[in-house]
Amino acid sequence: MKINMKTSFATLLLSSQIVFAQQHVSEEKLDPIVQSIVNEVNNNSQLEQLAFELLDVIGPRLVGSPAMEQANNWSVDKFRSWGIEAKNQQFGEWASWQRGITQVEMTYPRIKSLEAMQLAWSPSTKKPVEAEVVVLPRVNNAQEFSNWLKNVKGKIVLISQYQRSGRPDHQIKEFATPELYEQFKAQRAKDTEDFKNLIKHTGYDNNSLPEALEKAGAAGIVISNWTGIMGANRIFGAKTKTIPTIDIAVEDYGMLYRMASNDKKPKIKINTESKNLGKAKSFNTIATIPGKEKPNEYIILSAHLDSWDGAQGATDNGTGTITMMEAARILKKYYPNNKRTIIVGLWGSEEQGLNGSRAFVKDNPEIINNTQVAFNQDNGTGRVVNIQGQGFVDAYDYLGRWMAALPKKVSKHIETTFPGTPGGGGSDHASFVAAGIPGISLSSLNWGYSGYTWHTNRDTYDKIMFDEVKNNVIAAAVLAYMASEDPEQTSKQKRVLPAGQTWPEIKEPKRTGTN
Repeated sequence: MKINMKTSFATLLLSSQIVFAQQHVSEEKLDPIVQSIVNEVNNNSQLEQLAFELLDVIGPRLVGSPAMEQANNWSVDKFRSWGIEAKNQQFGEWASWQRGITQVEMTYPRIKSLEAMQLAWSPSTKKPVEAEVVVLPRVNNAQEFSNWLKNVKGKIVLISQYQRSGRPDHQIKEFATPELYEQFKAQRAKDTEDFKNLIKHTGYDNNSLPEALEKAGAAGIVISNWTGIMGANRIFGAKTKTIPTIDIAVEDYGMLYRMASNDKKPKIKINTESKNLGKAKSFNTIATIPGKEKPNEYIILSAHLDSWDGAQGATDNGTGTITMMEAARILKKYYPNNKRTIIVGLWGSEEQGLNGSRAFVKDNPEIINNTQVAFNQDNGTGRVVNIQGQGFVDAYDYLGRWMAALPKKVSKHIETTFPGTPGGGGSDHASFVAAGIPGISLSSLNWGYSGYTWHTNRDTYDKIMFDEVKNNVIAAAVLAYMASEDPEQTSKQKRVLPAGQTWPEIKEPKRTGTN
Protein backbone atom coordinates (compact mmCIF):
# COMPACT_ATOMS: atom_id res chain seq x y z
CA MET A 1 0.00 0.00 0.00
CA LYS A 2 1.37 3.38 -0.94
CA ILE A 3 1.71 5.78 2.03
CA ASN A 4 1.23 9.54 1.80
CA MET A 5 4.15 10.72 3.95
CA LYS A 6 2.71 14.23 4.56
CA THR A 7 -0.60 12.84 5.72
CA SER A 8 1.14 10.22 7.84
CA PHE A 9 3.36 12.80 9.56
CA ALA A 10 0.36 15.07 10.29
CA THR A 11 -1.58 12.13 11.71
CA LEU A 12 1.38 11.13 13.89
CA LEU A 13 1.74 14.70 15.17
CA LEU A 14 -1.97 14.93 15.98
CA SER A 15 -1.89 11.57 17.76
CA SER A 16 1.08 12.73 19.84
CA GLN A 17 -0.80 15.88 20.82
CA ILE A 18 -3.83 13.86 21.88
CA VAL A 19 -1.72 11.49 23.97
CA PHE A 20 0.05 14.45 25.60
CA ALA A 21 -3.28 16.11 26.38
CA GLN A 22 -4.64 12.88 27.88
CA GLN A 23 -1.53 12.47 30.01
CA HIS A 24 -1.78 16.09 31.11
CA VAL A 25 -5.39 15.58 32.22
CA SER A 26 -4.58 12.31 33.98
CA GLU A 27 -1.65 13.95 35.78
CA GLU A 28 -3.84 16.54 37.50
CA LYS A 29 -2.69 16.42 41.09
CA LEU A 30 -5.63 15.94 43.39
CA ASP A 31 -5.81 15.53 47.13
CA PRO A 32 -5.62 11.76 47.79
CA ILE A 33 -9.13 11.62 49.27
CA VAL A 34 -10.49 13.68 46.39
CA GLN A 35 -8.82 11.28 43.97
CA SER A 36 -10.44 8.35 45.79
CA ILE A 37 -13.83 10.03 45.52
CA VAL A 38 -13.35 10.56 41.78
CA ASN A 39 -12.20 6.97 41.26
CA GLU A 40 -15.15 5.55 43.17
CA VAL A 41 -17.64 7.65 41.21
CA ASN A 42 -16.08 6.64 37.90
CA ASN A 43 -15.55 2.96 38.65
CA ASN A 44 -18.14 1.88 41.22
CA SER A 45 -21.11 4.20 40.95
CA GLN A 46 -24.29 3.03 42.69
CA LEU A 47 -26.44 5.77 41.18
CA GLU A 48 -28.35 3.72 38.63
CA GLN A 49 -29.26 1.05 41.18
CA LEU A 50 -30.32 3.68 43.72
CA ALA A 51 -32.47 5.40 41.08
CA PHE A 52 -34.04 2.10 40.05
CA GLU A 53 -34.97 1.17 43.61
CA LEU A 54 -36.27 4.63 44.50
CA LEU A 55 -38.02 5.61 41.27
CA ASP A 56 -39.10 2.44 39.47
CA VAL A 57 -39.84 0.27 42.50
CA ILE A 58 -41.08 2.75 45.13
CA GLY A 59 -42.23 5.39 42.66
CA PRO A 60 -43.63 8.87 43.40
CA ARG A 61 -43.42 10.06 47.00
CA LEU A 62 -46.36 12.30 47.80
CA VAL A 63 -46.27 13.57 51.38
CA GLY A 64 -48.35 11.34 53.64
CA SER A 65 -48.61 8.52 51.13
CA PRO A 66 -47.59 4.91 51.84
CA ALA A 67 -44.90 5.30 49.15
CA MET A 68 -43.35 8.22 51.03
CA GLU A 69 -43.12 6.12 54.19
CA GLN A 70 -41.65 3.30 52.13
CA ALA A 71 -39.02 5.72 50.74
CA ASN A 72 -38.13 6.89 54.26
CA ASN A 73 -37.63 3.31 55.42
CA TRP A 74 -35.73 2.33 52.27
CA SER A 75 -33.29 5.20 52.67
CA VAL A 76 -32.69 4.34 56.35
CA ASP A 77 -31.98 0.71 55.43
CA LYS A 78 -29.69 1.79 52.60
CA PHE A 79 -27.63 4.09 54.84
CA ARG A 80 -27.34 1.40 57.48
CA SER A 81 -26.15 -1.11 54.89
CA TRP A 82 -23.23 1.27 54.28
CA GLY A 83 -22.43 1.48 57.97
CA ILE A 84 -24.01 4.93 58.38
CA GLU A 85 -26.29 5.71 61.31
CA ALA A 86 -29.79 6.70 60.14
CA LYS A 87 -33.27 7.25 61.48
CA ASN A 88 -36.61 8.75 60.54
CA GLN A 89 -37.36 11.91 62.52
CA GLN A 90 -41.05 12.79 62.68
CA PHE A 91 -41.95 16.43 62.12
CA GLY A 92 -45.73 16.24 61.63
CA GLU A 93 -48.58 14.35 60.01
CA TRP A 94 -50.43 14.60 56.73
CA ALA A 95 -53.55 13.30 55.05
CA SER A 96 -52.62 9.88 53.71
CA TRP A 97 -53.74 9.36 50.12
CA GLN A 98 -52.87 6.53 47.77
CA ARG A 99 -53.24 6.75 44.01
CA GLY A 100 -55.20 4.06 42.23
CA ILE A 101 -56.11 3.57 38.60
CA THR A 102 -57.50 6.41 36.51
CA GLN A 103 -59.69 5.45 33.57
CA VAL A 104 -61.34 8.14 31.48
CA GLU A 105 -63.28 7.52 28.28
CA MET A 106 -65.32 9.64 25.93
CA THR A 107 -68.59 7.79 25.46
CA TYR A 108 -70.43 10.24 23.18
CA PRO A 109 -70.51 11.21 20.32
CA ARG A 110 -67.99 8.41 19.79
CA ILE A 111 -65.90 6.08 21.89
CA LYS A 112 -62.33 7.07 22.75
CA SER A 113 -59.97 6.36 25.64
CA LEU A 114 -58.53 9.64 26.94
CA GLU A 115 -55.06 10.35 28.30
CA ALA A 116 -55.89 11.45 31.83
CA MET A 117 -54.76 11.36 35.44
CA GLN A 118 -56.50 12.00 38.73
CA LEU A 119 -55.02 14.87 40.76
CA ALA A 120 -53.46 14.13 44.13
CA TRP A 121 -55.94 13.98 47.04
CA SER A 122 -58.87 13.87 44.63
CA PRO A 123 -61.64 11.64 46.01
CA SER A 124 -62.30 8.36 44.27
CA THR A 125 -65.45 7.89 42.23
CA LYS A 126 -66.38 4.63 44.04
CA LYS A 127 -68.25 3.77 40.85
CA PRO A 128 -67.75 5.29 37.38
CA VAL A 129 -69.19 8.77 36.84
CA GLU A 130 -70.60 9.43 33.36
CA ALA A 131 -71.87 12.88 32.44
CA GLU A 132 -72.01 15.58 29.82
CA VAL A 133 -68.99 17.87 29.50
CA VAL A 134 -69.50 21.65 29.53
CA VAL A 135 -67.17 24.65 29.31
CA LEU A 136 -67.10 27.80 31.41
CA PRO A 137 -69.36 30.55 30.02
CA ARG A 138 -68.11 33.95 28.96
CA VAL A 139 -69.77 36.22 31.49
CA ASN A 140 -69.43 39.89 32.28
CA ASN A 141 -69.65 39.68 36.06
CA ALA A 142 -69.99 37.41 39.06
CA GLN A 143 -73.78 37.62 39.10
CA GLU A 144 -74.03 36.27 35.57
CA PHE A 145 -71.75 33.41 36.55
CA SER A 146 -73.81 32.74 39.68
CA ASN A 147 -76.89 32.40 37.48
CA TRP A 148 -75.03 29.96 35.21
CA LEU A 149 -73.95 27.84 38.20
CA LYS A 150 -77.59 26.81 38.68
CA ASN A 151 -77.30 24.73 35.49
CA VAL A 152 -74.09 22.88 36.35
CA LYS A 153 -75.58 20.12 38.47
CA GLY A 154 -74.65 16.69 37.16
CA LYS A 155 -72.22 18.10 34.57
CA ILE A 156 -68.46 17.66 34.23
CA VAL A 157 -66.85 21.08 33.79
CA LEU A 158 -63.72 21.99 31.80
CA ILE A 159 -61.97 24.86 33.62
CA SER A 160 -58.59 25.27 31.87
CA GLN A 161 -57.62 27.50 28.97
CA TYR A 162 -58.27 26.05 25.54
CA GLN A 163 -55.07 25.72 23.51
CA ARG A 164 -55.47 26.22 19.77
CA SER A 165 -52.29 24.23 19.19
CA GLY A 166 -50.52 21.56 21.20
CA ARG A 167 -47.27 22.33 19.40
CA PRO A 168 -44.54 23.91 21.53
CA ASP A 169 -43.57 27.47 20.71
CA HIS A 170 -40.03 26.53 19.65
CA GLN A 171 -41.34 24.17 16.97
CA ILE A 172 -43.61 26.79 15.45
CA LYS A 173 -40.74 29.26 15.50
CA GLU A 174 -38.54 26.75 13.67
CA PHE A 175 -40.91 25.99 10.83
CA ALA A 176 -43.31 28.92 10.44
CA THR A 177 -42.62 32.01 8.40
CA PRO A 178 -41.63 34.99 10.55
CA GLU A 179 -45.02 36.55 9.87
CA LEU A 180 -46.92 33.40 10.86
CA TYR A 181 -44.83 32.99 14.00
CA GLU A 182 -45.54 36.55 15.15
CA GLN A 183 -49.22 36.03 14.38
CA PHE A 184 -49.21 32.80 16.40
CA LYS A 185 -47.51 34.45 19.38
CA ALA A 186 -49.96 37.32 19.36
CA GLN A 187 -52.94 34.95 19.21
CA ARG A 188 -51.59 32.79 22.06
CA ALA A 189 -50.99 35.89 24.19
CA LYS A 190 -54.52 37.14 23.48
CA ASP A 191 -56.01 33.76 24.35
CA THR A 192 -54.15 33.78 27.66
CA GLU A 193 -55.35 37.28 28.51
CA ASP A 194 -58.94 36.46 27.50
CA PHE A 195 -58.91 33.40 29.75
CA LYS A 196 -57.56 35.39 32.70
CA ASN A 197 -60.44 37.83 32.23
CA LEU A 198 -62.93 34.98 31.96
CA ILE A 199 -61.85 33.61 35.33
CA LYS A 200 -61.78 37.08 36.86
CA HIS A 201 -65.36 37.76 35.76
CA THR A 202 -66.63 34.62 37.48
CA GLY A 203 -65.75 36.18 40.84
CA TYR A 204 -63.48 33.24 41.70
CA ASP A 205 -59.86 32.26 41.15
CA ASN A 206 -58.22 28.99 40.13
CA ASN A 207 -58.27 27.76 43.75
CA SER A 208 -61.81 28.71 44.70
CA LEU A 209 -63.54 27.95 41.38
CA PRO A 210 -63.44 24.13 41.76
CA GLU A 211 -64.97 24.46 45.23
CA ALA A 212 -67.78 26.64 43.87
CA LEU A 213 -68.51 24.13 41.10
CA GLU A 214 -68.50 21.27 43.59
CA LYS A 215 -70.92 23.14 45.85
CA ALA A 216 -73.21 23.79 42.86
CA GLY A 217 -73.49 20.05 42.19
CA ALA A 218 -71.01 19.46 39.38
CA ALA A 219 -70.20 15.79 38.79
CA GLY A 220 -66.51 16.37 38.17
CA ILE A 221 -63.79 18.88 37.29
CA VAL A 222 -61.43 18.59 34.31
CA ILE A 223 -58.26 20.60 33.83
CA SER A 224 -55.34 20.47 31.41
CA ASN A 225 -52.28 21.96 33.11
CA TRP A 226 -50.15 21.89 29.98
CA THR A 227 -46.53 23.08 30.23
CA GLY A 228 -46.13 24.06 26.58
CA ILE A 229 -44.05 20.93 25.90
CA MET A 230 -45.65 18.07 23.97
CA GLY A 231 -46.91 15.39 26.34
CA ALA A 232 -46.03 17.22 29.57
CA ASN A 233 -48.72 18.29 32.03
CA ARG A 234 -48.15 19.39 35.61
CA ILE A 235 -49.96 17.27 38.18
CA PHE A 236 -50.69 18.97 41.50
CA GLY A 237 -53.41 18.53 44.11
CA ALA A 238 -57.20 18.65 43.86
CA LYS A 239 -59.32 21.37 45.46
CA THR A 240 -62.44 19.23 45.59
CA LYS A 241 -63.54 17.02 48.48
CA THR A 242 -66.38 14.90 47.08
CA ILE A 243 -66.11 14.95 43.28
CA PRO A 244 -63.17 13.85 41.12
CA THR A 245 -60.70 16.29 39.61
CA ILE A 246 -58.70 14.99 36.67
CA ASP A 247 -56.07 16.35 34.30
CA ILE A 248 -56.43 15.52 30.59
CA ALA A 249 -53.74 15.80 27.92
CA VAL A 250 -53.90 18.98 25.86
CA GLU A 251 -54.95 17.11 22.71
CA ASP A 252 -57.91 15.31 24.30
CA TYR A 253 -58.87 18.37 26.31
CA GLY A 254 -58.97 20.45 23.12
CA MET A 255 -61.20 17.90 21.42
CA LEU A 256 -63.69 17.92 24.30
CA TYR A 257 -63.62 21.71 24.43
CA ARG A 258 -64.40 22.07 20.73
CA MET A 259 -67.23 19.54 20.93
CA ALA A 260 -68.81 21.21 23.96
CA SER A 261 -68.42 24.67 22.45
CA ASN A 262 -70.14 23.49 19.27
CA ASP A 263 -73.10 22.01 21.18
CA LYS A 264 -72.19 18.37 20.43
CA LYS A 265 -72.77 17.56 24.12
CA PRO A 266 -69.86 15.16 24.58
CA LYS A 267 -69.96 12.73 27.48
CA ILE A 268 -67.09 11.17 29.38
CA LYS A 269 -66.90 8.41 31.96
CA ILE A 270 -64.49 8.80 34.88
CA ASN A 271 -63.39 5.89 37.04
CA THR A 272 -60.80 6.55 39.77
CA GLU A 273 -59.82 4.19 42.57
CA SER A 274 -57.68 6.23 44.92
CA LYS A 275 -57.83 5.68 48.69
CA ASN A 276 -57.99 8.08 51.60
CA LEU A 277 -56.14 6.37 54.45
CA GLY A 278 -56.64 8.84 57.28
CA LYS A 279 -53.60 10.53 58.83
CA ALA A 280 -49.98 9.45 58.41
CA LYS A 281 -46.84 10.57 60.20
CA SER A 282 -44.46 12.74 58.18
CA PHE A 283 -40.72 12.17 58.51
CA ASN A 284 -37.33 13.48 57.57
CA THR A 285 -34.71 10.80 57.06
CA ILE A 286 -31.54 11.82 58.90
CA ALA A 287 -28.23 9.99 58.37
CA THR A 288 -25.19 10.80 60.48
CA ILE A 289 -21.45 10.15 60.16
CA PRO A 290 -20.10 11.30 63.54
CA GLY A 291 -17.08 13.61 63.51
CA LYS A 292 -13.87 12.28 65.04
CA GLU A 293 -12.29 15.59 66.08
CA LYS A 294 -15.16 18.10 66.21
CA PRO A 295 -18.28 15.94 66.59
CA ASN A 296 -20.43 18.88 67.69
CA GLU A 297 -19.83 20.82 64.50
CA TYR A 298 -21.80 19.83 61.41
CA ILE A 299 -21.79 19.64 57.63
CA ILE A 300 -25.24 19.04 56.13
CA LEU A 301 -25.91 17.42 52.76
CA SER A 302 -29.47 18.34 51.87
CA ALA A 303 -32.10 17.12 49.40
CA HIS A 304 -35.84 16.56 49.57
CA LEU A 305 -37.14 13.03 49.33
CA ASP A 306 -40.79 13.82 48.66
CA SER A 307 -42.27 14.58 45.25
CA TRP A 308 -45.50 15.22 43.45
CA ASP A 309 -46.93 12.02 42.07
CA GLY A 310 -47.78 12.62 38.43
CA ALA A 311 -44.75 10.50 37.50
CA GLN A 312 -41.77 9.26 39.55
CA GLY A 313 -40.24 12.46 40.87
CA ALA A 314 -37.00 11.63 39.07
CA THR A 315 -35.46 15.07 38.56
CA ASP A 316 -37.48 16.62 41.39
CA ASN A 317 -35.91 15.43 43.48
CA GLY A 318 -34.79 11.85 42.96
CA THR A 319 -31.54 13.12 41.45
CA GLY A 320 -30.77 15.30 44.47
CA THR A 321 -31.61 12.44 46.82
CA ILE A 322 -29.37 9.87 45.16
CA THR A 323 -26.60 12.49 44.79
CA MET A 324 -26.45 13.07 48.54
CA MET A 325 -26.88 9.40 49.40
CA GLU A 326 -24.06 8.40 47.06
CA ALA A 327 -21.84 11.21 48.37
CA ALA A 328 -22.39 9.93 51.92
CA ARG A 329 -21.62 6.34 50.91
CA ILE A 330 -18.33 7.41 49.33
CA LEU A 331 -17.33 9.70 52.20
CA LYS A 332 -17.96 6.90 54.69
CA LYS A 333 -15.74 4.61 52.60
CA TYR A 334 -12.82 6.92 51.81
CA TYR A 335 -12.94 9.58 54.53
CA PRO A 336 -13.03 7.52 57.73
CA ASN A 337 -11.56 10.25 59.95
CA ASN A 338 -13.95 13.06 59.16
CA LYS A 339 -13.26 15.91 61.57
CA ARG A 340 -16.78 17.30 61.72
CA THR A 341 -20.04 15.36 61.82
CA ILE A 342 -21.60 14.91 58.38
CA ILE A 343 -25.40 14.82 58.29
CA VAL A 344 -27.52 13.87 55.31
CA GLY A 345 -31.02 15.33 55.52
CA LEU A 346 -33.62 13.89 53.15
CA TRP A 347 -36.58 16.15 53.78
CA GLY A 348 -40.30 15.51 53.65
CA SER A 349 -42.99 17.88 52.37
CA GLU A 350 -40.66 20.26 50.56
CA GLU A 351 -43.29 20.55 47.85
CA GLN A 352 -45.83 22.02 50.27
CA GLY A 353 -43.47 24.72 51.55
CA LEU A 354 -40.08 23.41 52.74
CA ASN A 355 -41.84 21.88 55.74
CA GLY A 356 -39.35 19.12 56.48
CA SER A 357 -36.23 21.29 56.45
CA ARG A 358 -37.97 24.12 58.31
CA ALA A 359 -39.00 21.62 60.98
CA PHE A 360 -35.42 20.33 61.23
CA VAL A 361 -34.17 23.86 61.78
CA LYS A 362 -36.77 24.46 64.50
CA ASP A 363 -36.40 21.07 66.19
CA ASN A 364 -32.59 20.81 66.25
CA PRO A 365 -31.19 24.13 67.49
CA GLU A 366 -28.06 22.47 68.92
CA ILE A 367 -27.17 21.27 65.42
CA ILE A 368 -28.17 24.45 63.60
CA ASN A 369 -26.18 26.66 65.98
CA ASN A 370 -23.05 24.67 65.17
CA THR A 371 -23.49 24.01 61.47
CA GLN A 372 -20.54 24.87 59.27
CA VAL A 373 -22.48 24.78 56.00
CA ALA A 374 -25.41 23.07 54.29
CA PHE A 375 -25.15 22.00 50.65
CA ASN A 376 -28.51 21.52 48.91
CA GLN A 377 -29.20 19.96 45.50
CA ASP A 378 -32.67 20.07 44.02
CA ASN A 379 -33.19 21.43 40.52
CA GLY A 380 -32.83 18.55 38.12
CA THR A 381 -30.42 16.17 36.50
CA GLY A 382 -27.86 18.64 35.10
CA ARG A 383 -24.29 19.19 36.24
CA VAL A 384 -23.72 21.90 38.84
CA VAL A 385 -23.15 25.17 37.02
CA ASN A 386 -23.82 27.87 39.58
CA ILE A 387 -22.87 28.50 43.20
CA GLN A 388 -23.50 31.79 44.96
CA GLY A 389 -22.71 32.96 48.45
CA GLN A 390 -26.35 33.42 49.56
CA GLY A 391 -25.54 36.85 50.99
CA PHE A 392 -22.81 35.80 53.42
CA VAL A 393 -20.01 38.37 53.29
CA ASP A 394 -17.09 35.97 53.58
CA ALA A 395 -18.52 33.15 51.46
CA TYR A 396 -15.88 33.75 48.81
CA ASP A 397 -13.10 32.91 51.25
CA TYR A 398 -14.28 29.50 52.39
CA LEU A 399 -16.13 28.41 49.26
CA GLY A 400 -13.14 29.49 47.20
CA ARG A 401 -10.82 27.33 49.30
CA TRP A 402 -13.11 24.33 49.10
CA MET A 403 -13.83 24.64 45.39
CA ALA A 404 -10.09 24.80 44.65
CA ALA A 405 -9.95 21.11 45.56
CA LEU A 406 -12.49 20.10 42.92
CA PRO A 407 -11.27 18.35 39.79
CA LYS A 408 -11.08 20.80 36.93
CA LYS A 409 -13.60 18.78 34.93
CA VAL A 410 -16.12 19.62 37.66
CA SER A 411 -15.10 23.16 38.61
CA LYS A 412 -14.76 24.42 35.03
CA HIS A 413 -18.54 24.35 34.60
CA ILE A 414 -19.32 26.35 37.74
CA GLU A 415 -19.94 30.08 37.73
CA THR A 416 -19.86 31.81 41.11
CA THR A 417 -21.41 34.96 42.53
CA PHE A 418 -20.23 36.45 45.82
CA PRO A 419 -21.58 37.40 48.20
CA GLY A 420 -24.84 36.88 46.34
CA THR A 421 -28.28 37.31 47.86
CA PRO A 422 -30.12 35.11 50.38
CA GLY A 423 -32.47 32.49 48.98
CA GLY A 424 -36.04 33.20 50.00
CA GLY A 425 -37.80 29.86 49.61
CA GLY A 426 -37.22 28.11 46.28
CA SER A 427 -35.73 25.04 47.91
CA ASP A 428 -34.48 23.70 51.23
CA HIS A 429 -31.24 25.70 51.32
CA ALA A 430 -33.46 28.68 52.14
CA SER A 431 -34.44 27.11 55.48
CA PHE A 432 -30.80 27.22 56.56
CA VAL A 433 -30.12 30.66 55.10
CA ALA A 434 -33.03 32.03 57.14
CA ALA A 435 -31.40 30.55 60.24
CA GLY A 436 -28.14 32.38 59.48
CA ILE A 437 -26.38 29.28 58.16
CA PRO A 438 -24.65 29.25 54.75
CA GLY A 439 -27.18 27.17 52.86
CA ILE A 440 -25.49 26.72 49.51
CA SER A 441 -27.56 25.69 46.52
CA LEU A 442 -25.67 23.47 44.08
CA SER A 443 -27.64 24.80 41.15
CA SER A 444 -27.58 22.64 38.05
CA LEU A 445 -27.90 22.98 34.29
CA ASN A 446 -31.53 23.07 33.17
CA TRP A 447 -31.84 20.11 30.78
CA GLY A 448 -35.44 21.20 30.08
CA TYR A 449 -36.31 20.93 33.76
CA SER A 450 -38.70 23.86 34.07
CA GLY A 451 -40.90 22.96 31.09
CA TYR A 452 -40.48 19.23 30.69
CA THR A 453 -40.01 17.44 34.02
CA TRP A 454 -40.69 19.85 36.91
CA HIS A 455 -43.85 18.51 38.59
CA THR A 456 -45.00 16.82 35.39
CA ASN A 457 -46.21 13.43 34.23
CA ARG A 458 -42.89 13.03 32.38
CA ASP A 459 -40.52 13.21 35.37
CA THR A 460 -39.30 9.63 35.07
CA TYR A 461 -36.11 7.56 35.44
CA ASP A 462 -35.23 7.81 31.73
CA LYS A 463 -34.83 11.60 32.02
CA ILE A 464 -31.82 11.23 34.32
CA MET A 465 -28.44 11.95 32.77
CA PHE A 466 -26.28 9.81 35.03
CA ASP A 467 -22.93 11.23 33.89
CA GLU A 468 -24.16 14.64 34.97
CA VAL A 469 -25.30 13.29 38.35
CA LYS A 470 -21.88 11.66 38.83
CA ASN A 471 -20.40 15.13 38.38
CA ASN A 472 -22.64 16.35 41.20
CA VAL A 473 -21.71 13.49 43.52
CA ILE A 474 -18.05 14.49 43.14
CA ALA A 475 -18.94 18.14 43.81
CA ALA A 476 -21.02 17.37 46.91
CA ALA A 477 -18.59 14.85 48.38
CA VAL A 478 -15.49 17.00 47.81
CA LEU A 479 -17.10 20.15 49.17
CA ALA A 480 -18.32 18.27 52.25
CA TYR A 481 -14.84 16.82 52.77
CA MET A 482 -13.16 20.20 52.45
CA ALA A 483 -15.71 21.89 54.73
CA SER A 484 -15.14 19.19 57.32
CA GLU A 485 -11.37 19.55 57.15
CA ASP A 486 -11.31 23.36 57.22
CA PRO A 487 -9.49 24.51 60.39
CA GLU A 488 -11.71 27.60 60.49
CA GLN A 489 -15.38 27.86 61.30
CA THR A 490 -17.32 29.58 58.55
CA SER A 491 -18.15 33.22 59.05
CA LYS A 492 -21.88 33.83 59.32
CA GLN A 493 -21.65 37.58 58.73
CA LYS A 494 -24.49 38.76 56.51
CA ARG A 495 -24.22 41.40 53.84
CA VAL A 496 -26.16 44.66 53.97
CA LEU A 497 -29.01 44.21 51.53
CA PRO A 498 -30.21 46.93 49.14
CA ALA A 499 -32.92 49.28 50.34
CA GLY A 500 -36.29 47.57 50.57
CA GLN A 501 -34.85 44.07 50.98
CA THR A 502 -34.68 42.19 54.27
CA TRP A 503 -33.00 38.98 55.31
CA PRO A 504 -35.47 36.06 55.20
CA GLU A 505 -36.85 35.02 58.57
CA ILE A 506 -37.21 31.53 59.99
CA LYS A 507 -40.71 30.31 59.19
CA GLU A 508 -42.86 27.86 61.06
CA PRO A 509 -43.28 24.59 59.17
CA LYS A 510 -46.70 23.27 58.35
CA ARG A 511 -46.90 20.18 60.52
CA THR A 512 -50.40 19.00 59.61
CA GLY A 513 -51.96 19.09 56.19
CA THR A 514 -54.66 17.76 53.92
CA ASN A 515 -53.24 18.74 50.52
